[in-house]
Amino acid sequence: MEPRLKALSVHLLTATGVVLSMLALLAAVEGAWTVMFLWLVAALIVDGIDGPLARRYDVGRNWPTYDGVQMDLIIDYLTYVFIPAYALFASGLLDGWEGWLTIFVIVYGSVIYFVDTRMKTKDYSFAGFPGCWNMVVLVLFAVRPSETVILIITLLLTIAMFTNLKFIHPVRTKRWRPLSLPMTIAWTVFAGWAAWVDFDPQSWAHWGLIVTSVYLLLAGIAQQIIPERK
Repeated sequence: MEPRLKALSVHLLTATGVVLSMLALLAAVEGAWTVMFLWLVAALIVDGIDGPLARRYDVGRNWPTYDGVQMDLIIDYLTYVFIPAYALFASGLLDGWEGWLTIFVIVYGSVIYFVDTRMKTKDYSFAGFPGCWNMVVLVLFAVRPSETVILIITLLLTIAMFTNLKFIHPVRTKRWRPLSLPMTIAWTVFAGWAAWVDFDPQSWAHWGLIVTSVYLLLAGIAQQIIPERK
């Protein structure tokens, strides 16, 4: 296959994310949270694959007609932010004013963060929490903490979006990548497992989610604290 067609195929792969987001939204409207999260995990897998493929086949040069970065951001906002925020509200995990405040904070803060040109650091990590609410909300569904804890978590992570705290990109951040990439793959497996068993509290997937989530959340901050060996 010639390079132009390979580049086009990557764009088309990225575009499948919007179909997965629609399927996730339809499931969410029906209250089928397990199905919704399975579609969101599938979208997360596509998002993890298309980036390396886009760089490998140099889509910007071989098929410049389509803006893959813009397409990716549109799909990410749907699958990372909008649908998970709706699920958090509609599922009943948060009631009353806490639910309204949380969803408005998530969608408003995230749209501002997504257009911030300073969101990427020199090592391709993220400056501030990168709005991965799909991952956060899935863990909240699994663990089901109190409404107060959920509210505090969402507010703190929203504030963290506008700080200089570092959050790793599991594929592009080279430092600790031999550990970060397997942790990300493990998180994806545990997420699919937890959703598949309908977030059964007896499932070991919950512990796997907690461990891998803590690593992915704090690894970048740890890198800021621990000096890199030359």
